[in-house]
Parts: sequence; C-alpha cells; structure tokens
Amino acid sequence: MMVWTIATATMCYCHTIGKFISHGKARLVAIFPAILILLLLPLRLISIHLGGPTSFFLAWLSTFKLLLFALGKGPLSSNPPLPFSHFVPLSLLPIKLFQTQHQPHLSNTQNSHTNLPSDKIPEKADVDVNNLTPPDNKDVSRNMQNSQVTKKGHKSPLHKVYAIMVFVLALLIPLYANKEVLHPKFILFLYCLHMYIGLEFLFGLTSLSARKLHGLELEPQFNEPYLCTSLQDFWGRRWNLMVNRILHPTIYEPVVNESTRFIGRKWASMIGVLATFTVSGLMHELVFYYIKREKRTWETWEPSWDSMCFFVLHGVCLAIELALKKALKGKWQLPRLVSWLLTVVFVFYTAVSLFVPALVRCHVYEKGIRELNVIAELGKDFYGLLRFV
Repeated sequence: MMVWTIATATMCYCHTIGKFISHGKARLVAIFPAILILLLLPLRLISIHLGGPTSFFLAWLSTFKLLLFALGKGPLSSNPPLPFSHFVPLSLLPIKLFQTQHQPHLSNTQNSHTNLPSDKIPEKADVDVNNLTPPDNKDVSRNMQNSQVTKKGHKSPLHKVYAIMVFVLALLIPLYANKEVLHPKFILFLYCLHMYIGLEFLFGLTSLSARKLHGLELEPQFNEPYLCTSLQDFWGRRWNLMVNRILHPTIYEPVVNESTRFIGRKWASMIGVLATFTVSGLMHELVFYYIKREKRTWETWEPSWDSMCFFVLHGVCLAIELALKKALKGKWQLPRLVSWLLTVVFVFYTAVSLFVPALVRCHVYEKGIRELNVIAELGKDFYGLLRFV
C-alpha cells in the first residue's frame, strides 16, 4: 500500500508538472526525481507476486512513459492534456486506451499510419518494426473483429478464461512438489507455461479492473501468441504489446533516425531492432534483480545474462528475418503451418534454454510456490472460519 500510494502521488506531481512546464529539457529535469523514486520503490517489496509486477510496472513501463511524457510523446501526452483520472492509471498500469472516434484528444505521436488507407501510408512505415511487411487478410480480419467486440462492450468469456487459468495453475503446484521424478526440461516447460498463464491473468485482471473503475475501453496485452507465424508476428503483434509500444518510440525510432544518417534507411531498421532487444534484455535483468532479493535493501547486482542472451538472440534472428522479407519482397513464403511450427518451437526452445533458467537461478519459482501455498492455507483457514461463524 505504501509503495503504490507513493507511486500515485508521484504521478500526481508529474501531471501537475505537465500543466506548467512545456515538453523538453526543462520538463525532463523536473520529472527526473519522479523517475528516480519509481526506480527505488520496488526495493521495498520482496514478494514475487507483489514485487515482480510492481517492478515491471513502475521501474520499467512507468519510467519509460515519463521519459516520453517529458519529450511530449507517448501515451501520457495528448492535446488537450489527459484528465487526471486517466493520466494516473495510464501512467502506472500496463494499459492503453483504444484509439476510437470518441477519443479525439490523441497526440500527434499516437496517430498511427496504420489507421490510414493502404495507398496513403507514409514512407515512415518502412522503419516500423510492426509494419515492415503487412499482415495477411486473416490477421487483419481477426484483429478488427476483436477490436469491434471490445469497443461495443459485448461480454467476452473472460470469466471462463480466468477460471481455466486458475485451474491449470492449481494443477501445476502438485507437479512442482514431485519435480524430482520429472525430466528437467519438462520442469522448465512447466515454468514457461506458469509464466505465460500468470502474465495473461495479471494483465487481463489489470485491464478488467481499470475498465470497471474508470470506464476505459482498453486494448489487450496479448493477442494469442501461440498462433504466431514469425518472430515479427510474435514480438510485434502478439506478445506483451504494451512493452512493444513503449520501446518503439523510446529506443527503436531514435536509433533508426540516427542510424539512417550513416548507413541509410534500408539497414537502419536492423540496427533499431538490435538496440530495442538489447534494452529489453537489460530491463529484464533489472526486473530479475528486484525479484530475487531477500531483504528490503540494496543488494549486489549479479546478473546472469541469460535473459540478455535470449533477447539479443531474438533480436538478431528478427533482424535476419526482416532482411530476408525485404530481399524476397513477398515472392516466396513458407506454408503457414510450417512457419507457425518453426516459430513456436524456436520461441519455446530458446525460452527453456535461456530465459527460464535465469528465473530459476533467481529462485523465482521456489518463492512463488511458497507464496501460493501460504495463500492456499490462508484461504482454507478463512473458509473454515466462515463455516464456523
């Protein structure tokens, strides 16, 4: 409660700063103490289920959003300015408003060329990692249908999905108790499944809460990542979309614009992809530092670099994929089933080999299981108390 109260007060300060100081160096200097506070707050939490999401939300997403806000860009900047009731949840939580006709107050940095007709897409689309190659008609149709259903307020079967997730997580806990008899790779696969379900549930619950409390229509954080047919499809349009939207204007675009002056626009996007994934790896190492601590204080940072290798490897492979797509110009493509199978196998194999072992060394899953067991015991005691009353 203390951490999130201070974080909310910090964003109140930033919202006030935005009214009196125009974007630029002066606003950046004024907001810098807020960024420092957000980086320090997760040190007060050592719980996996509380400290993990908090460090991701505050130390990564919120700080990057404030950097963009200082420059007059990103989801917190708009004309006219966002009201306080929208500014705070958008700055602290991994949510993003739908860009609909009912929201005309979008900043010029938020107006995406993807809303334009295909014959009027500006040349800047060539440097957009999400639009280097257009998605097929099936992807476009599916995304439009999902957006329309959400915007109209139709009831989605979220309660059923969450019930399934909770059920699967309940099945995983007994397996962890007998992991000595299971193959080590299968245990890592279970950890991958646990992580995905946990993130899907966490982001979905956050969006649902924001929708109920603030009446906001929100974009989903995941878009069926298990159906990805390429690395570009996985990272650009399906997995953790909020991180993609934050890294694109803060890292990708500046690197591409600077690299274009030296190597030309054709290859600058490759450098931008590598820089973006490198920063993502560094931020994951920082989050791992927060969640592996045992005390509410500073501890020596001992990065494993496994997660860094994971993201650098994916950055290199994605850059190669984009280069091949540019060279082939759509003349030849793998069958959809084959591309799906290759992508899913590659993502899972690299995650099991590099990303998950880094979490295992941080004792993330051991701490998480202990916390879940405590929560289960508290639930039993509470249920027993209710029956007694």
